[in-house]
Amino acid sequence: MYESLSGTSKRLEKIEILSKFLKELPESDSSILYLLMGDIYPEYDDRKIGISSQLAIKAISKATGTGKDKVLHEWKSIGDLGKVAEKLTKNKKQSTLQSHILTTDKVLENLRKLPELGGAGTVDKKIALITELLTSASPIEALYLVRTLIGDLRIGLQEHTIRDAIGKSFFEDKENIQNIQDAINKSNDIAAVFDIAKSGKIKDLGKLKVEVGKPIKVMLAQKVKTIKEGFEAVGKPCAIEYKYDGFRLVIHKKGDEVILFTRRLENVTKQFPEVVDYVKKYVRGDSFILDSEAVGFDKKTKEYKPFQSISQRIKRKYDIEKTQNELPVEVNVFDILYYNGKSFLDEPFIKRTELIRKIVEPHPYKIIHSKQIITDDEKKAEEFYKQALKNNQEGVMMKNLEAIYNPGSRVGHMLKIKPEERDFDLVITGGEYGTGKRSGWISSFILSCRDKDKFLEIGRVGTGFKEKKEEGVSFEELTEKIKPLITEEKGKMVKIKPKIVVSVTYQEIQKSPTYSSGFALRFPRFTALRPDRNSSDITTLKEVEADFEKQMSRNWKYG
Repeated sequence: MYESLSGTSKRLEKIEILSKFLKELPESDSSILYLLMGDIYPEYDDRKIGISSQLAIKAISKATGTGKDKVLHEWKSIGDLGKVAEKLTKNKKQSTLQSHILTTDKVLENLRKLPELGGAGTVDKKIALITELLTSASPIEALYLVRTLIGDLRIGLQEHTIRDAIGKSFFEDKENIQNIQDAINKSNDIAAVFDIAKSGKIKDLGKLKVEVGKPIKVMLAQKVKTIKEGFEAVGKPCAIEYKYDGFRLVIHKKGDEVILFTRRLENVTKQFPEVVDYVKKYVRGDSFILDSEAVGFDKKTKEYKPFQSISQRIKRKYDIEKTQNELPVEVNVFDILYYNGKSFLDEPFIKRTELIRKIVEPHPYKIIHSKQIITDDEKKAEEFYKQALKNNQEGVMMKNLEAIYNPGSRVGHMLKIKPEERDFDLVITGGEYGTGKRSGWISSFILSCRDKDKFLEIGRVGTGFKEKKEEGVSFEELTEKIKPLITEEKGKMVKIKPKIVVSVTYQEIQKSPTYSSGFALRFPRFTALRPDRNSSDITTLKEVEADFEKQMSRNWKYG
């Protein structure tokens, strides 16, 4: 299956291959869909494989009876650790008569034990579990097993491709694709969706509902440039709110338990104990799911601070109390998805807003209602926009009053407006070690945009970083974040799992044959790490192309 999928770059062919496979796949084996996505549990589950390239090298060495130095040499020569495992396994199989059958059940069993291990001897136990699989694997199985371990399958498969394959396999009507997507967005469990689809009962997909405690993909906004354009899209009157310069925080409460998730579905409850306290004290209700933005502020001046100033709190695992005091946040609640046993996804936005006003007791610099006006007056809207910018926020949101909440969708009934600037959110997919005083660090980072199932290079960035950690994001800090994600190493060049999202500004976009996107950013500059976003949220090739066309139009008009 992996070989067939990696053998074509055409999405329709991948869908056809998957469709045939899914038709034959028993419901009892639906967990295989997690493996196809390079995982072992649903997307929202915190339990991840978490194996570094270095640990994988030790396991390959042990399983194949090859010296570690030899494995490292092969890695540097071939550049793909999976290919190294394939080659060395093939050599071993030719010299022995051992033959074992490796089943997906056994693979899942061992891989699911990995995140459970801790304490003394953890590394040796992990190596033993991986070695057990590799010694039973055929060369081609070893290739994809190692790629799975290090999170770099390279089969060009995304969730929406599996979605379309499920639709093709079990439902004749193409309109059911949206029903499948809705079920995925609410459950974040592709295997659970497959199980229902396999039964052929499209109506049963509606049984996959929002659950308190299980993260849900947030609704995302489209961009417009002006207030006038916004009114034309969402209608008059509409709600206009601050677009905060913070990070998305989805708040779940059931009984006395409060759980906090980012837009990446990461559980950050431990990192924000004060928010848990605010929710318990100031929000009425036994069970609910709130959508909000956490914004940093200066304790002394009470001025709002940019996202970058509080981003470190999202990943922080230690010194929680210290960072809580140094980097306080205010929670701005702007939507509600569920309340006391009832889903509010299909309720109009105005009704959801009214409920927020009733249940959230506002306390400035702790938890408040998102600042909002409802108007059909463009002049008032413009004044509100200017006020948001004056208060150090990014801009404003414009929302249709009758719109429902569409999890995981970028919708046209919720818009964002901010001052025009040339910036993209991109993912780091490679890098190059520096020379001289930066010889131990990666100092040039390859950036990629997204095109459906692929990541396409669009340039390199090496400016905007600090020399010292205490001054901001440094080369040293970013290199340390990248090292566990390295999948290939050739000389000073490395390839990296597409996990780290960064914001960059640039002077202009140029056409370029050098990069796989066909474009290059001129004078890109790093501005921020975005730990609150994942690779599915980054700038798309279509957006790059659209911005390039606008740029060309401006140049022609004013040049």
